[in-house]
Amino acid sequence: MGGPDRPRVLVLNGPNLNMLGTREPAIYGTHTLRDVEALVRARAHELGLDVDCFQSNHEGELIDTLHAARGTHAGLVVNAAGLTHTSVVLRDAVAASELPFVEVHITNVHKREPFRHTSLLSDLAQAVIAGAGVRGYAFGLEVLDDLLGPRP
Repeated sequence: MGGPDRPRVLVLNGPNLNMLGTREPAIYGTHTLRDVEALVRARAHELGLDVDCFQSNHEGELIDTLHAARGTHAGLVVNAAGLTHTSVVLRDAVAASELPFVEVHITNVHKREPFRHTSLLSDLAQAVIAGAGVRGYAFGLEVLDDLLGPRP
């Protein structure tokens, strides 16, 4: 689960997040997914975490990645995007991973369309960060690092 004394965490991004920077920049901002991953890697390094980043537009690939993370990773940061509100099978895969996780949303979903107000993941999450922009990923890593506890 990471290098010596370095827990490995998975940052999982769902559908359409590969379009960050060009998709509705007035809502999601101008940072790209590559920018998000660079931010995540830098903050993880500062925290003493190893990190793997994965994004897919395909629900099954996200589920397969979660299955593979069980026993190999210490925790998750998850932005399931639109699947947050619709995917029971993704919820089941997160639960089956048995990993602590932080749910992240770039926007404040509670200020958006009513269907975005319901998350199928939030009641499983140790924390939910919404509306902090891409910095929410760094905050998510910090919360996860606290949850993982001190290391020798």
